[in-house]
Amino acid sequence: MQQQLTKSLIASAVLGVFAMAPAHAADPEWDFSGYIKLDAFMSDYQDGNAPASGNLGRQFYIPSLTPVGGNGDDAVTDFHARQSRFFFDVSQELDNGESIKARIELDFLTVPVGDERITNSYAPRLRQAYFTYKNWLVGQAWSNFQNLSILPESVDFIGATDGIIFARQPQVRYTQGGFSVSAETPETTVTPFGGGARITSSDGVVPDLTAKYVGKTGNVSYSIAGIVRQLAYDTNGDGSDETASGYGISVGAKWQLGKNDLRASFQTGTGLGRYLGLNTHNGAVIDANGDLETIDSSGVTFAYRHVWNEKARSNFVYSRGWADNDVNLLGNAVTEYTQRLGVNYMYSPAANLTFGAELSQATRETEAGVQGDMTRLHFMAMYSF
Repeated sequence: MQQQLTKSLIASAVLGVFAMAPAHAADPEWDFSGYIKLDAFMSDYQDGNAPASGNLGRQFYIPSLTPVGGNGDDAVTDFHARQSRFFFDVSQELDNGESIKARIELDFLTVPVGDERITNSYAPRLRQAYFTYKNWLVGQAWSNFQNLSILPESVDFIGATDGIIFARQPQVRYTQGGFSVSAETPETTVTPFGGGARITSSDGVVPDLTAKYVGKTGNVSYSIAGIVRQLAYDTNGDGSDETASGYGISVGAKWQLGKNDLRASFQTGTGLGRYLGLNTHNGAVIDANGDLETIDSSGVTFAYRHVWNEKARSNFVYSRGWADNDVNLLGNAVTEYTQRLGVNYMYSPAANLTFGAELSQATRETEAGVQGDMTRLHFMAMYSF
């Protein structure tokens, strides 16, 4: 009897220990997805030589790389599958009862490793790597200053490149309902006094701070976003950074018209730099005294999506970005504006298979009035899995 009682007490004690121990996290759930995309396009540079093979402008449209002031046309053809993309997603219930999600994205664009001579082998690059826990996002993701919903469907990588806010970067973001705030990595791009090659500075101490509100009224979804940032650079090389304050606002909307839709955005500010038009304009310039002065820039985008039937649709896209350049500081060789007009036809015989064709005309003009145009006929085939 005494022995049975002792065994019972020991068993109860062991069970009590396990009951008090923290619960183990559930096994993570994994998912792998992505797409394979082939791009094939002919680009006619009407005012100068085409960028060299392997140049970023030969992979997708970059406004600042349209040649200006050259003699004669230069037409080139490019094929690549570098936009092909992989998504790795994981979700897990943690031992505290909360859930967590994470994503890693890879593709092969923009990397300098590889060429078109024999094997067309390119190194993968990190696009996004973040996790979400409760109301927090931590890691590298789309900037909170950006509105993804207004990006048009395009054969080109972005489509509305010239006048759009476009950035992915490390950040910490908090979201509550339609409102979100973030602290994001600072990086300053500077033009030397009188003009010249871009200077990229990582001297900033204060992170870029953003706030955004997204909402919906009837058939219109919209967003209003703001940014405040400190631009910094050691202009004299003595370890003492010169700083300037930048700020901006971005407003975007999507109006659903049955199956069709209209998308538009406007962004403006001073010191926006790399956030607008893939850094067509820098954030600041060094003046004659070695101080930093911010550069004002703005951009607009318009896109209309028309659905022809269940398998076919077209997108008409216009985008323009410009800067208020002080030529006394920047010189007259800097870009005054860029713009692009494009139209495409997209056909999906199945939900995850799309073929597309796009014709676009791009223009860049400097403060000296020197202009360059580029016409591109672009085809694509994409299978998503």
